[in-house]
Amino acid sequence: MIRAIAFDAYGTLFDVYSIGKLAEDLFPGHGEALAALWRDKQIEYTRLRTLCDRYRDFRCVTEDALIFSARSLGLALDSATRSRLMAQYDRLALFPENHAALQALKALGLPLVILSNGTPGMLAAAVASAGLAGVFDQLLSVESVRRFKTAPEAYRLGPDALGVPAADILFVSSNGWDVCGATWYGFHTFWLNRRRLPPEELGVAPHAEGCSLDEVVDYVRAALNHSR
Repeated sequence: MIRAIAFDAYGTLFDVYSIGKLAEDLFPGHGEALAALWRDKQIEYTRLRTLCDRYRDFRCVTEDALIFSARSLGLALDSATRSRLMAQYDRLALFPENHAALQALKALGLPLVILSNGTPGMLAAAVASAGLAGVFDQLLSVESVRRFKTAPEAYRLGPDALGVPAADILFVSSNGWDVCGATWYGFHTFWLNRRRLPPEELGVAPHAEGCSLDEVVDYVRAALNHSR
């Protein structure tokens, strides 16, 4: 039974690689490479900090990853340019189908939440910039537990906030590693495989998979109809 839906934010609702356009304007010929390395290093730092119990919030981690990535690519990142790129994280592009799909899910009467590594401020800014005010019942940030996904403490925010068992919450993420962690935790999971990647070799699989949020809408509708 699906009684609520929790969404990852970055890569699932908001296109983290859309920042490559600004990066390309600032560093011609290097925008795509900077955006890709920045994202990889950002996630790597969340894992290292959680494993070693050395928490810094996601905005700090994101800025640290940007500094490393620019240095790695030999790009001169002055303070003004760094500030522009960091500010863009509050205005990431929404994937094209997401607004209508989220409204369709909202109309089904299920609680919708975001469960993200992002800080409360980052999430609130991204939601407002994307025109999603009022769509989500709660914005759940790992800031309150000071451990990043895939730590169980991070995923526990969902059931605790919603008052619903993890098995009755559909967790939607475009990140394969995130879906694996959420499935291990006990969520009902949907891998929004936008880039059509192969599954992770971790001995665990999501309960459903698609490449568009429209497919999540179809999946939830079918599940609700089946449960009636």
